[in-house]
Amino acid sequence: MKQAFEDLLNDRQFNVIMKGFAPWLPKGIRNGLLRLAFTGVKTPLDFQLRFMKPIVKYIIRKHTDGCTFDDHLLSTVNQRYTFVSNHRDIVLDSAFLDVKLVEAGYPTTVEIGIGDNLLIYPWIKRLVRMNKAFTVRRGLSLRETLAASQLMSRYIHFAVTQKKENIWIAQREGRAKDSDDRTQEAVLKMLAMGGDLHELNIVPLTISYEYDPCDYLKAQEFQQKRDNPAFKKSRQDDLDNMKTGIFGYKGRVVYRAAAPVCTWLDELSDLPKTEYYKAVAERMDKEIHRNYELFPCNYIALDELQGDTANAAHYTETDKQRFEAYMAGQIAKITLDNKDEAFLRERILTMYANPAINKGKSEQ
Repeated sequence: MKQAFEDLLNDRQFNVIMKGFAPWLPKGIRNGLLRLAFTGVKTPLDFQLRFMKPIVKYIIRKHTDGCTFDDHLLSTVNQRYTFVSNHRDIVLDSAFLDVKLVEAGYPTTVEIGIGDNLLIYPWIKRLVRMNKAFTVRRGLSLRETLAASQLMSRYIHFAVTQKKENIWIAQREGRAKDSDDRTQEAVLKMLAMGGDLHELNIVPLTISYEYDPCDYLKAQEFQQKRDNPAFKKSRQDDLDNMKTGIFGYKGRVVYRAAAPVCTWLDELSDLPKTEYYKAVAERMDKEIHRNYELFPCNYIALDELQGDTANAAHYTETDKQRFEAYMAGQIAKITLDNKDEAFLRERILTMYANPAINKGKSEQ
């Protein structure tokens, strides 16, 4: 940890970013103060509690209307969990969870899987490693993907059973751009490569944002891919998404944990392997969808898409005006040359409507 911290302080790009936080402080004094604050930090958990927790709590205060964690189906005592959740934000999904776990009295935070496509600069790679991250390798050949998945699975089993760590991993590769959250069977198959799924104590975790600050960036990407099927996001696009996700307004944020899957996994054990993972994924999706926290904007978006007022009991005229103003502001941020406002609007409405649609289906 000490060597990694020194390397971070000696990184030119990291110093440019730190200068942005305190431009009046000379580099020598700034780094000296950071070294002083680092005294006694020996583990990644120490680092998170000393440095990251205050930063994340500041983001919650400044850029949300509160973040809550419903974990009444879990135990804080002698249990480690593998949280498999829908994916709303590249950086904050696990960071908010870390703070909530600490506040709720859990003995440790989560180790996270993060795609190597996001580790754009050496200082980002170093910082996420200091934050208990392990690398998920992207863009590999079929054979390389299999070997990397086996290694990652063995490590996750080792982390939960031997190191006594919690794990956070997204239910799919990348975020669901339209908020139609589905667990990929491939994620479950990867987790099973390293041992029995029971020992991972998998918890389906639902993350609900009132407002997604990246909604306009996702809509913009939808149009770019529509107009040019070969379109690929650049590294700068990934950075813009990270920055917007962290510093954008999120409204209310709710984390809700379902009961661990080992409480019902044996009910599916007689299924043939070809059907087993599909059935587990569908059951997890039902748990995740059932646990959405729905806000007025979800119901308004659904009614607008359907062209009716079937959900009008869930919002007021003031709510509707607020959401319309929000939508107009987000669409105005999109700077495409051939901007298709009707298409972009439909895409953003779909993002907000899908949680309401899926929750409705899960309760039938």
